[in-house]
Amino acid sequence: MKETPLTLALSILGFMMTVIWGGPFIRLLHVLKIGKMIRIDGPDTHMLKMGTPTMGGIMFIIPTLLVNAMLNAASLLGVNIMGQTFVLPMITLILYALLGSIDDWEGIRGPRRGLGMRAKTKFLLQIIIAIFLAWIMKHYLNVSYIYWPNYQFPIDLGNWFIPIAVFFIVGMSNAINLTDGLDGLAGLISATAFAGYGAIALMVGQTYVGRFCFILVGALFGFLWFNVNPAELFMGDCGSLALGATLAVVALLTGHILVLPIIAIIPVSEALSDILQVGYFKYTHGKRLFRMAPLHHHFELLGWSEVQVVQRFWLVSLLFLMLGFAIAML
Repeated sequence: MKETPLTLALSILGFMMTVIWGGPFIRLLHVLKIGKMIRIDGPDTHMLKMGTPTMGGIMFIIPTLLVNAMLNAASLLGVNIMGQTFVLPMITLILYALLGSIDDWEGIRGPRRGLGMRAKTKFLLQIIIAIFLAWIMKHYLNVSYIYWPNYQFPIDLGNWFIPIAVFFIVGMSNAINLTDGLDGLAGLISATAFAGYGAIALMVGQTYVGRFCFILVGALFGFLWFNVNPAELFMGDCGSLALGATLAVVALLTGHILVLPIIAIIPVSEALSDILQVGYFKYTHGKRLFRMAPLHHHFELLGWSEVQVVQRFWLVSLLFLMLGFAIAML
């Protein structure tokens, strides 16, 4: 673990770079009037957030990319650019951030103001990008395996790797997106998950991936400086789609994708609650399984404050992170 001191130092650098430009960035968003539209069917307390700047994902994405680019400048200028594992998470972060930015912009200024990109269009684009990323992993990085807990050798998935990878990338991208509904929630949960996978990456010798994760964790903490309750800006799809997809790619690169649903228990639960709510509503012709989906709104309507939901969900996330890490190290 000789890489640990440098990795932690890089995490602090990511935090400082994000905090330093956070204030000016928020002022710029106010000037451009890039404000969030709030669901009218959501909890009444959320209406106070109307107009809060969104697209805050840019705040932590740019410092993450800059620090990684500076750290790996020599490798980036080399011939074997696709042979470097740290490049793929960066590409993932950029592609899904662009997709999320388009969605955010359409929801703010586009013809579908308040709604954003059509769900089918966004889902199709997510799948196309995921197929591209999975193909690179399999054919350029030779990553097509997973580790089974307490089994010494990796299991090669062969041609099944690409559809499995696409499922996890698209699924986790949407799961973090659904989690992004309360001040600080998606940021805290994502930072926790990336810290876990950063540690796993270092343990299995994926140094560059581990560094990338902890730089992103530092940048996320810098973002949370402005995003915790009461939030000065929101992450938006620009950040949430990118975080979810990148988390899945990191998990796939380490080979420990099987523990992702454990380490990311909160986003998985949020996504499942939404799927179950829709399915139950259709099956019962109008009845609801939860008071409101995704899951964090259900607990709000039960009487939990927004801060309580975020804190308790984060505690659960920490517990399952430890469980997932322990399983991965078997």
